[in-house]
Amino acid sequence: MKTTLHHSILAGVAALSLLGASLAHADVDTSKSTVIATTKQMNVPVDGKFRKFSAQLSFDPAKPTAGSANVSIDTGSYDLGADDYNKQAQGKEWFDSATYPAATFVSSAIAPAGGNQYKITGKLTIKGKSQTVVVPVTIASQGSTQTFDGSLPIKRSQFDVGTGEWKDTSVVADEVVIKFHLVASKK
Repeated sequence: MKTTLHHSILAGVAALSLLGASLAHADVDTSKSTVIATTKQMNVPVDGKFRKFSAQLSFDPAKPTAGSANVSIDTGSYDLGADDYNKQAQGKEWFDSATYPAATFVSSAIAPAGGNQYKITGKLTIKGKSQTVVVPVTIASQGSTQTFDGSLPIKRSQFDVGTGEWKDTSVVADEVVIKFHLVASKK
């Protein structure tokens, strides 16, 4: 049970990274968007979903390098599907949501990577620890909406997610993959 919670928390951290990297000049529809963090507990994938986040975005495919993304995720909204796991994920050993209520991503550069692919560089901050990450993002436009899809592997240990007995990566893997699907209305 503790291991599953740990994996879910790690997945949440990864999802946060991706969310920040993939946002564009639009308002994100959180009811149609997902940020999922996948971790492995005893080599079994475990998904956790962030239910609350906000973003300030600016993206024009004609001028991608001028774009920016500021994302904030409510770490207390991480949902592993069970209240006891969710409470554990909010605790000091995982997200420590009382002390660090938000994880953030702030972009510093957007570079075209061919077609509708982009690499978004920025600072991911979780539990007061920051790392520069590069997030591969696919951006698609249809009608009045844009979608941003991607995934980013991170190491939970770099952000002190999973301390104490959870620091050992033999039960809950160090790698977390943040997967996101963001739907935004064009401005």
